[in-house]
Amino acid sequence: MSIITVDSLKLSDRLKSAGFSADQAETVVRVIAEAQDELVTNKGLDAALSPLKTDMAVLKTEVSQIKWMLGFVIGGIIAVLAKLLSH
Repeated sequence: MSIITVDSLKLSDRLKSAGFSADQAETVVRVIAEAQDELVTNKGLDAALSPLKTDMAVLKTEVSQIKWMLGFVIGGIIAVLAKLLSH
């Protein structure tokens, strides 16, 4: 997972100079540091979705096979009905 590098001391100093108290600045820096654990990257998302993509490919193949088999069954039924009705 990718991590955003933040200079926490520099950020804290900038927040203090903008009017934040030391406690407020420290809290903001901690929240940002904790939020990094919640970030999702493209690589992480692709890795999480990879098994689902494989399952979908297998499912598509199976559905395709079922369509062909159903087509043959319907064709056979039509052939049998045509033979029965032709007498």
